[in-house]
Order: sequence, then structure tokens, then C-alpha cells
Amino acid sequence: MNNNLYYYEHQNKLLLSNKKYDFKELSEDFAQNYNGTIFALNSLTPEKSRRSFSVTSDSNLFIQEENLNLLRRNRSSSLPSWLIEKIDNRKVTAVNTNYPNWQELLSKDLPIINGEKSNTKKWSVTVVGLGDVGGTLITGLRLLGGDCISRINIFDKGEDKMKRWEYECNQILSPTPDKEYPPIIPLKEDELFNCDMFIFCVSIGVPQVGKEDFDVRLAQFEGNAKIVSYYSRLARESNFKGIFAVVSDPVDLLCKTAFLESNKDINKNFDFQGLLPEQIRGYGLGVMNARASYYASEKLEYKHYLKEGRAFGPHGEGLIIADSMKNYNEEISDYLTERTKKANLEVRALGFKPYVAPALSSGSLSLIATIKGEWHYSATFLGGVFMGCRNRLLPSGIELETYDYIDDVLFKKLQHTYNSFL
Repeated sequence: MNNNLYYYEHQNKLLLSNKKYDFKELSEDFAQNYNGTIFALNSLTPEKSRRSFSVTSDSNLFIQEENLNLLRRNRSSSLPSWLIEKIDNRKVTAVNTNYPNWQELLSKDLPIINGEKSNTKKWSVTVVGLGDVGGTLITGLRLLGGDCISRINIFDKGEDKMKRWEYECNQILSPTPDKEYPPIIPLKEDELFNCDMFIFCVSIGVPQVGKEDFDVRLAQFEGNAKIVSYYSRLARESNFKGIFAVVSDPVDLLCKTAFLESNKDINKNFDFQGLLPEQIRGYGLGVMNARASYYASEKLEYKHYLKEGRAFGPHGEGLIIADSMKNYNEEISDYLTERTKKANLEVRALGFKPYVAPALSSGSLSLIATIKGEWHYSATFLGGVFMGCRNRLLPSGIELETYDYIDDVLFKKLQHTYNSFL
């Protein structure tokens, strides 16, 4: 034991804690020479915390609660140097022992494409909902996902849509004969969760062009929530262990609905035997970053956003565009935020539904980045809220992008958005 740390062996894995557990205790010398992932044990309220995440600094090794402070990069010298090196190499996973099934994590291998310890197999993905967004999204996956996707399963209540997209997308082919394209394969409903990633693109209640006089995304919530609840419960019944990706609007609220509804038993009591919070991810922020980049490119004095800027929050009201994480300028940030929030209305004013950029920037490209373990924008669980931010999925769990410094004005705005979703 060192610095009030305890080391244990359980299921042939190394566990780390700052309090006593009833497992076989090990020496620090043994722990220091251990080559695998170390699991740091925490005890947090399941409703407000993930079952696991990648530890990025000693400040989030043993946390009291999940909140926005996890976006701050803090470092002290209280830990042994070998353990800090493990954390820096993303070889430590925080585990919440208050989840009834936490121990199954010890034998789970994430099928991440990149990473030293990753599983190199390609992912099978299932796309449900073949409307404007779903059809465009699978086109992007077919064109760009050959190196990381083994097959694209599709499902829609309309069989004609499934037949159409099976024909259309399987006929997308490069003249280069050795280029790989994942096949498009129609499924039956009882086959939907035989995959590594389930992608929800069903959407009802989308206002007609010219009829939008309020937040278009929120207008879809009631109808889409009923459908995502159905599929999240189906995921629970199927004991689904992959990624449950939500592309339909509003992604943040639908993610939370999927989490809550899948974790209720037949009596509507929470048992936390459904989808884990870290399994569920919302894909709406990628296009907001792309739109902010588009507007930032129009003025020379705003172009620093392309390298220094970040997007946070939801795909709609509450969005925050920060022009720079190094030298935050509130005036520029507010301008980019407002332009970005209203970008979809500009397309609608032209007489078109704005679905192409969202389907590709938030959808195809961000989903592929997730599979490859690359940085991207998505909404991920943080203290009871699905908060949009840059993150990546590693073999050790989800890593949030952290910052040495966050401007006080910016942090207050982030906190306001965060609180509005609690």
C-alpha cells in the first residue's frame, strides 16, 4: 500500500482503490509491474454516473461525483510516478461498483479499431430509419467505412425503403477493384441487435418547410421519444453490449430517454440492468462544429476557430461555440453561436430540409471516428446529462477532451446549459 492506495486481484485483473475491499490484496511492487488495464474502484449513484470511463488525470481517479469539472485538466503529485504514467497512457479505467453488473466489465473487450490493446475486427453496424437522414448516412458509411465496418445492416418499417437502399447503396462502387465497401444487408426486427453499433435514425413529426416557428428539433421530441423507448427496451431484452447511437433529434433528450427507459423493470422500477450510460451516445454536435467552421471561415479574424475553437452542448438551443479555448473572446463566440444555431433555418428558407450536412458531419463521419477511437463530437453521459463535447472511445473507456484552462465566462455558460438538462 502507498498513499492510502490498495491493490487487489479479482478475475485475474488488477483492481485499485482508496478504501478496503474484500478481494485478494497485492503488493505495490506487483501492481507496478502489471501490464494490463488497471481498474480503479469508485462508488457513485448510478443515476448520476457512468459504470466506467477512462481515467485521464489523478483528479478523476477517485471522484465524488460526475460534473463539468471533469472537463478541467488537473494534476498533482500525490500518486506514485508509475501510476501517473499508466494514467497518461490511458491504461486505467474507473469503475462504479454500485452498478449491479460492474464485474462483467473485467472480462469485456471493446472492439475499438485503433489502440495498442484494441480488437482489430471491423464493426457490424445497424441503421434503423431510412428517411432523408438515414439514407444519406448509410451512403456515407458505405463510401467511407470500408476499413472499419464489416457490414451495414438496415431496417425500416417500409419494406420498399429497405429494398431501395439495398439496391442503391450496394451499387456504389469505385472503379478501383481492390477498394473495400461494406455490404448493405436488410434485417428483420428480431435481428437488429446482432451488431456492434445500433444507429437510431427514426424521426417523426418533422415540421414542413415554411411551417417552423419554433425549435424544429424539440418539435420532434415527443414522437421520437416513444420510438427510442421501444428500441432501448428491445436492446435491454437482447442484452445488447454495443454502442446505442442516437442521430434523430433532439439527440441529447433522446439519449436520456433511452437510458432511463431501458433501465426499468416490468414494474417501472429502476434496476440498472439495461443500457449503460456510456453505451449511449448522441450524434448532433458534429454538424454544429462544421457550421461554426463555415461561418468562421468567412472572416479572417474568426478563422482561429478552425484550430482553437470548440463546440459544446446540444444540437440546438443551449449550444455553445467557443471561438478559442486558449484565448476566449465572448463577442466572437456569441456571433458564431447564433449563426450556427440558425443555420438550419437558412437552408429551410431556401425551400429545403437541412439533412445532408447533419447526416454526414454528425452522422457518418462522427460514427466512423467513434469506431476508430478518434476524437469527434458527440453527446456522452456526464453526471445525469448527455453533454455534447469532444471525446473519443478507447479500450479503457470514454475519454473526454480536457483543458488546462477554461475561461470563467465560458464555464458559466457551459454550466447553464448543463443545468438546463438536469
